[in-house]
Amino acid sequence: MPKRVAIIGAGPAGLMAAEVLSQYDYEIDVFEQKPSAARKFLMAGKTGLNISHAEPVEVFIQRYDQTQWLGPWVKQWDAQWIQNWMQGLGIASYIGSSGRVFPVEMKAAPLLRAWLKRLMNAGVKFHYRHRCVDLSNNQLTLENQTQRFSASYDAIVLACGAMSWSQLGSDGAWQQWLSKNEIAPFQASNAGVLKTWSPFMQECFGQPLKRVNAWVWPEQQTHGDIIITHYGFESGVIYKLGRDLRAQLAQQQALQLQLDLLPDVSVEQLEKKLQANKKQSLTNLWRKAGLDNVKINLLREIVEKSLWSDAKQMAQQIKQLRIPLAGFRPIEEAISCAGGVKQEVLSPQLQLQSNPYVFCCGEMLDWDAPTGGYLLTACFATGRAAGEGVHDRLECAPTR
Repeated sequence: MPKRVAIIGAGPAGLMAAEVLSQYDYEIDVFEQKPSAARKFLMAGKTGLNISHAEPVEVFIQRYDQTQWLGPWVKQWDAQWIQNWMQGLGIASYIGSSGRVFPVEMKAAPLLRAWLKRLMNAGVKFHYRHRCVDLSNNQLTLENQTQRFSASYDAIVLACGAMSWSQLGSDGAWQQWLSKNEIAPFQASNAGVLKTWSPFMQECFGQPLKRVNAWVWPEQQTHGDIIITHYGFESGVIYKLGRDLRAQLAQQQALQLQLDLLPDVSVEQLEKKLQANKKQSLTNLWRKAGLDNVKINLLREIVEKSLWSDAKQMAQQIKQLRIPLAGFRPIEEAISCAGGVKQEVLSPQLQLQSNPYVFCCGEMLDWDAPTGGYLLTACFATGRAAGEGVHDRLECAPTR
């Protein structure tokens, strides 16, 4: 009899594991608790599916907090590999001006349809509205709308996601199948940060702070736009600083963001531009120095009024504005999560040491990265690594 493999979760990592295993003579069952596959993947593609990034791979892998762990897989299944793989599904891609890789159609749905069709043609069976409620050794307990039942498999791949966007399937319920010391606690990643505003700032909600430098540690600055929201700040710049902000919290330091509102202007130049002129209002003086209304309002919100007319002090504030923060948006709203199954409880092929029948992949693993194609690339890569790990195990195991 062909050996049987169960995959829990029909997201990108689970589908990649299924694709690897579909090359061999296995019975493959993919169980997905939602009515359809890859719902978070589809949601990510609604505004343009950024599937990877074409920057040099040595730079690419530095975006991950687990560079040495993920590096070999990401190098093997890099952006060029992903573009070739998409082409094999009939999906053309292109590299944008930022280096990000997109399908030409920009949407996730055509890619997913072609992918699922190929998997089903290869014999992979999909079981939707099937929730795994228990896992013991190689036995799964599953329930659907009509019954609860058990099934045994020669190998099981967990591709269950993390804990953000639970309405799309990643609810973290799988954590009960592992011991607590096997999992690093989940934290919000690629999420907005909290700042309590006075009513004065309401007119700025939804407006960008354009072309600023931002940092937690001075040696790790990032450049771009930051959106002011009713709860604080949000943008790709904030996401890139998430790891540093969490490190700040871990060191029991007060959470703080620093901004250079005019990175192309020196402190000395600003001091000259901010010299008081009786014929100009303070607001006009700041505008002529290069500040727009949003930046001016932020300065009025953060900086003590007694300093506003002091050119030297204001130049320093503009170049290094310190903004205290109150935390992150809830993990449910985060694009992704840090934390998950620890590297040390897995084999180099992502096999769970406490249960050799089980392999783990995707966002449920303990790694983190910013948006920009890095999240999907790692899900694809770890899904393929887990699939290859399963095949290596089953190839060596006796046939039933």
